Amino acid sequence: MSDRKHTTHIVIDRELIVYLRERSTIWQCRYCIDRQWQRTSTKEYDLAKAKKVAKELYLEAQWRKKNDIAPITRYFKDVAKSVVKKLKEENASGNGKAIYKDYIAIITNYLIPALGKYYVDSIDYRALEELEKYRKNKLKAEPTRSTLLTHNAALSKVLDEAIYKGYLLASRKPELKVKGKKSERRTEFTRVEATAIKANFDEWIQKGKADSKDVRALLKDYVITLLDTGARPGRELLELTWAQVELDKEVVNRKTGMRAELSEDDQHGEEITHNFIRKTLIFNIQKGKTGKRIAVGRLPSVYALNDIAQRNHNKTLEQMIKSGSNELVFTYREYVSKRQNNPNRKPQLVSPTSFSKLFDEYLKQHNLLISPITNKKRVLYSLRHTYATLALTHDKVSIHTLAKQMGTSVAMIEQHYSHLDAVKAMAQLRGEESRQLLDLALDEDDKKRYAYIDKESKSKTKKI
Repeated sequence: MSDRKHTTHIVIDRELIVYLRERSTIWQCRYCIDRQWQRTSTKEYDLAKAKKVAKELYLEAQWRKKNDIAPITRYFKDVAKSVVKKLKEENASGNGKAIYKDYIAIITNYLIPALGKYYVDSIDYRALEELEKYRKNKLKAEPTRSTLLTHNAALSKVLDEAIYKGYLLASRKPELKVKGKKSERRTEFTRVEATAIKANFDEWIQKGKADSKDVRALLKDYVITLLDTGARPGRELLELTWAQVELDKEVVNRKTGMRAELSEDDQHGEEITHNFIRKTLIFNIQKGKTGKRIAVGRLPSVYALNDIAQRNHNKTLEQMIKSGSNELVFTYREYVSKRQNNPNRKPQLVSPTSFSKLFDEYLKQHNLLISPITNKKRVLYSLRHTYATLALTHDKVSIHTLAKQMGTSVAMIEQHYSHLDAVKAMAQLRGEESRQLLDLALDEDDKKRYAYIDKESKSKTKKI
């Protein structure tokens, strides 16, 4: 048997030990409770004092055990930081969930600042009230029920970690209740408003300055794809690569609308005498809120991505998809002025972090920012609700199919769109009606209502 290190001292045989860690001068102690060894610091540099503190900690642990309290505990902030580290590691390995990113932000920005000073086994209703006050002050508003549910899930992660490590007894885990206000459904666009959004983009792009035209064109393609797929604005599309997009082609009989086969005489390209080729995009979304999923894009998405491929790569959509490129789809070419232009410099492709402000500007300039019905501001997320509304009311998509397409639950669809009396009959996601409605021309009154607002000419008129 090897000799015991001089940095290790037995205080009580098989019960209590004090020791030094490598590169540390503070004595640690290890004691056994219910055949499980617990570790903590004595916070002492002197051995004699460390032994005395270790005995006190051991006796306190025995008392805590008898009174149904965890024999050893840690500060909430220390346990929370270890949870954040684990979540980051799982995300980095590819085994994490999309929601982990939200948990990390909540733990870092809300839970640690509000509860970090508490021992994890002393989180009681008073501490939770303090968290509630801190949250309200930081949000500057009453949190919704949905927000609180996510916060509680993050807090539960920390408490469960404390239970696993023996810092908190399961019986003493506080009950997490939700009292938040009911979340409100974001205001969608009407069919006419959605048509106006699509119809006015080209003129708006041309009116932009040279350094903004490409990003405006990308916004148009992004908006059309959101409106066509119901995807969540943000990472679902902005982090999509060409390798994650598939193109499906099927031959359809013009008269019956059914699948058909091309004869050798009929293969003249996209348009055929009796048949036509219908193209559908399949988006393999990797970073959705609820995890990975497949979403279907119809002809508007095909046109949008084809425009991006031609602008950025001088290739067709099919060529880009076949290339299997890992480059991001939604990018725009940076503007290089004549002064900056040199033969050795190639414009880089830029990935936008957010389109929120630019979309606000576009809506404001076309009298579409505020809903005349609810008097609420519309945002990019409103396009998702517009998609769902049109799919349920015009394309007659079943809520089960729609839930899979949008990466949400049937319950959430029923909760937010029950006012539409959604038709339950099963239908395909390739619905044609809403797409045709969006492509209808605006009447003269609607053209005037949503026409581009030229701020400069308005200000000049006022001066005169």
